[in-house]
Amino acid sequence: MNIISKYTKFVPYLYFISVTIYWFTLLNRSEGLTAYPILLFAVPFLWQLIKPNRNLNFSLGIVFVCLSSYLIFAYLFNVLNIVNWSQPAKRLLFYGGILVVANFVMSLWIVRNSIKKVF
Repeated sequence: MNIISKYTKFVPYLYFISVTIYWFTLLNRSEGLTAYPILLFAVPFLWQLIKPNRNLNFSLGIVFVCLSSYLIFAYLFNVLNIVNWSQPAKRLLFYGGILVVANFVMSLWIVRNSIKKVF
């Protein structure tokens, strides 16, 4: 049990790194060389795994909480029909729902780690 609790603080960073790599592989198939800048999104999370920094940790958490909240508002607007979405946008909102909720939870986990001084 100690081993699990010792390594759970790294789960959000590994999640965001894996999402970035997945996003890169999807775009690399169609876009080719122009997809490589996407890998730069994984650098701060990789840095947190190698050499943790409390300020960077808190900043990453707050930024991704804000981005995830923005996407959650998009879902609410879709449900309440405040904004008329096109059919491809509705499909993207539907398939990205799990990703948005997971991003929000992982971002809150990062903020919790920085507040609890896990590093």
